[in-house]
Amino acid sequence: MMQRETDIVIVGGGLTGSIAAVALGRAGYRVTLIDRHAEYPPEFRVEKIAGDQVTLLERLGLLDAVAAGARPFDQVINVHRGRIIDRTHSPHYGILYHDLVAAVRAQLPGNVELIIGRVHDIATGPERQHVIFQNDERIAARLVIVATGMAEGLRHKLGMTRLVAFEKHSISFGFSIAPGAGAAFDFPALTYYGERAADRIDYLSLFPAGNAMRANLFTFLDHNDAWPRSLRRAPKETLLAAMPGLAPYLGDFQVIDPVQNWVMNLYVTENVRRDGVVLAGDAFQTSCPAAGTGVSRLLSDLDRLCHVHVPRWLATPGMGAEKIVQFYDDPIKQAADARSAGLADHRRALTIETDLRWTLQRQQVYLRRRLLGWIRDLNLLPAHRVGARARKIALGGKLASHR
Repeated sequence: MMQRETDIVIVGGGLTGSIAAVALGRAGYRVTLIDRHAEYPPEFRVEKIAGDQVTLLERLGLLDAVAAGARPFDQVINVHRGRIIDRTHSPHYGILYHDLVAAVRAQLPGNVELIIGRVHDIATGPERQHVIFQNDERIAARLVIVATGMAEGLRHKLGMTRLVAFEKHSISFGFSIAPGAGAAFDFPALTYYGERAADRIDYLSLFPAGNAMRANLFTFLDHNDAWPRSLRRAPKETLLAAMPGLAPYLGDFQVIDPVQNWVMNLYVTENVRRDGVVLAGDAFQTSCPAAGTGVSRLLSDLDRLCHVHVPRWLATPGMGAEKIVQFYDDPIKQAADARSAGLADHRRALTIETDLRWTLQRQQVYLRRRLLGWIRDLNLLPAHRVGARARKIALGGKLASHR
């Protein structure tokens, strides 16, 4: 049996684990980051950074690195039923998920070791933790951070369980589009909201990422519905049939790659208050992609974990559960988790419910957005104040203006 020593082991080298490794490595700790992939493969996940995510990335010291590999834009045209609601202005960065992870991993300092492998088990205790590989090689550490996203094998071995809040809560789709021959899209980025509650479509977000215009479509469709199959088979025709008012903005566009989709189950992991191991990001709780809170929540997790709790924990001997619970009881973390869960419920209801209350609320949201847009266009209110007001509406569970 071979055993190595380190301060912190991070299991999972996607966005959450890689950011944690950079932040903790820069703080001077010996960190071992373990992932199955030397280079993270293409995967339909996070493809845009905006809103408070920009501030949190800057606080974690990674905004410049991410921005360098991204397509920046600062204006989004928001449209409903063919009519422009408003134009919102704030920093956005379009970047494909594997490029995002690569940009973060490129910042790993020399005291972070990246191991390509699969963890078989984790043995925890109040003093030392042991991460065990399939060949029985082991790494001993004071702390283990589990950042394996939605994979639950290790959590199950640790005695942790999922509390499913909403199975198959939403379905998101990702694909790329190109304008017709000799044409160009007449917008930097565009958000088009669903036209009918019966379609169960929240919004389509179009923005530059990689070498194309990327499309992220967020829906609350039933997973047995035939519409996703139709979208994959004939994406242009299916999209325009559901959003006819979109046609004038896109012209004779083409979908240039296969439509990917992601079915999101909302859950929280239970029995997490244990010696020596802490969960971050989706390993602890998932979020609704349409609400746009998933990246905000994981970055908030990492800000508190890497800048507040880990330094306190490592400053004194031991790593018992009484230390670990401080992270889960952190009021800033709990507020971010609660906001994410609340907005998931609200966005779904705002999109699909047809009773009088929700119908009136949808109408009110669009009307308020249009009024704010008119005020800005008349130069009666500075653009940055209108943007702040629109974002305040979004944070209250209305339409998300930064998308």
